[in-house]
Amino acid sequence: MDVQRKLEILADAAKYDASCASSGTEKRDSSDGKGLGSTAPGMGICHSYAPDGRCISLLKVLLTNACNYDCLYCVNRTSSNVPRARFTVDEVVKLTIDFYRRNYIEGLFLSSGIIRSADYTMEQVVSVARKLREEHHFRGYIHLKTIPEADDALIAEAGKYADRLSINIEMPLENSLAKFAPEKDMRAIRRTMGRLRLKLDEAQENNQTATQTKPPRFAPAGQSTQMIIGADAASDKTILDTSANLYGSYRLKRVYYSAFSPIPDASRALPLVPPPLLREHRLYQADWLMRFYGFDAGEIVEEAAGMLPLDIDPKLAWALRHRDRFPLDVATASREDLLRVPGFGTKAVDRIIATRRLTSIRLADLARLHIPQKKALPFIVLSDHRPSLHLLDGAGLKERFKPKATQLGFGF
Repeated sequence: MDVQRKLEILADAAKYDASCASSGTEKRDSSDGKGLGSTAPGMGICHSYAPDGRCISLLKVLLTNACNYDCLYCVNRTSSNVPRARFTVDEVVKLTIDFYRRNYIEGLFLSSGIIRSADYTMEQVVSVARKLREEHHFRGYIHLKTIPEADDALIAEAGKYADRLSINIEMPLENSLAKFAPEKDMRAIRRTMGRLRLKLDEAQENNQTATQTKPPRFAPAGQSTQMIIGADAASDKTILDTSANLYGSYRLKRVYYSAFSPIPDASRALPLVPPPLLREHRLYQADWLMRFYGFDAGEIVEEAAGMLPLDIDPKLAWALRHRDRFPLDVATASREDLLRVPGFGTKAVDRIIATRRLTSIRLADLARLHIPQKKALPFIVLSDHRPSLHLLDGAGLKERFKPKATQLGFGF
């Protein structure tokens, strides 16, 4: 099989893995004439765009889509009737360098099906990164998928070469993973996450205490994970509780949410239709609230419902459930309270705090601060604006924010 055909198969097989962002790593470039590539902070690592506008920054492939495991939700499972292919280590290295020289990519995202054993697979993945760094002096971004239960020495070596390591938790519940992926062990996955955290903490401590010699490098962009949404019956509340536990226990940089996508010859245990993509979007919004807005997982989702509303965003839904905390006086409210106002982002809140030190904030200032007035005005008090209590307490306030109904077409 030629390399082009392998690339078609293995790039397509990698598309289900969403956890391939390229943020948060250390600054590197080759402006000194040594090495190849850069991580280009501030600009992302985006050199090419797909026809639909998506940024293509990483060569995202599997080393192989042959796998010993038979995970029911995975198109590459051992019982799946799909074309199989396998790159050699040198083929992935050459593709990465060639694509970089053509300005298609700035980095590599590499995962793999499990072949022979966890240690053998991890060694092959690490070999790609080692060759790129040591033989070709590649300074671009590298994200490697960590194989659960791989030897500790291999994980340490992976962190030496990679910017980010990730290991997919797959399912929000342990019993769901046992049902859909019987060869995988949730406890083993979490053990590996724990080992990664210890190494990341050690690297951070070494960086803080280092004086003259540069401490050993270990995955400066941290670790991430991914959960499949909608394959099991887990509620949004359960998913966010699991995410909060992962962030707290392993200091993850990101939890990615991937809406389940039906696959060929699927098991009867899987749903026949995928969940709405809007559910995935709402989970990302809720995740953002936990990471940057000071929300706890337990307060984002209404206890009785267990699910995030699809028609409005989770911050607005929280505000509508807690109308007694509004309207908020923008001139005196704390940063923590301002972050809970619908329509207020972190940058907008920082601009508000900086502005109110010098002058009172008026209605006209909201546009200059890039704040959507329609969403924010019912919840705030300004020097020249105070919402009517009838509006804030009225049953029709939620309807004001719902998207307008549209006439459906016939599809032809």
